[in-house]
Amino acid sequence: MEKAITPVIEHHPWGFFLPENTHLLMLGSFPPPRIRWSMDFYYPNIQNDMWRILGLLFYADKDYFLATPKNFSEEKCRAFCNQIGLGLGDTGMEVIRQKGNASDKFLEVIKPMNLDTVLTSVPLCQALVVTGQKAMDTLLAVIREHTSLKEPEVGSFESFTYSGRTLKLYRMPSSSRAYPKPLVEKAAIYQRMFEQIGLLPRGKG
Repeated sequence: MEKAITPVIEHHPWGFFLPENTHLLMLGSFPPPRIRWSMDFYYPNIQNDMWRILGLLFYADKDYFLATPKNFSEEKCRAFCNQIGLGLGDTGMEVIRQKGNASDKFLEVIKPMNLDTVLTSVPLCQALVVTGQKAMDTLLAVIREHTSLKEPEVGSFESFTYSGRTLKLYRMPSSSRAYPKPLVEKAAIYQRMFEQIGLLPRGKG
């Protein structure tokens, strides 16, 4: 008889990155395995296009956040988030990778984020945005313990009240290249969100 393999529970490596002026909190599911990191910060996989989307929108340069062709610049990424008030985090704090890879499909969330604690830390925050279905499902499970909320369609938002605060929940396209949409088209959808929140002047992106 084969010996049963005990699942490995991974704890989130970074916690939340929350500038004092956080107006928008961007939430993924969980960081990829360390072997895929090009920096010790959010969206570290060089194959993930989040920083290219942001570079395109705010600097008209998809490569703005690159330090080398194979590495993002953690310094630039952090400085940018602090400048515009972009908080970063994940909906999973403890997870099991059922297949040992970065796929959300095989990600089991053992402990979700504590939304109350996070929102208390960002009093200026007016919106949350998730970038994948696993993140959306995990966040909705947390929110719906307190209030009903319809899942927004990709590219749109739903407003909700949580602990006395009115917030918007956006659902944006995944920045993973596995999501079949060109970079420029994804960026255009993100542009509308940043303009609506007031973090990007209309017509700049």
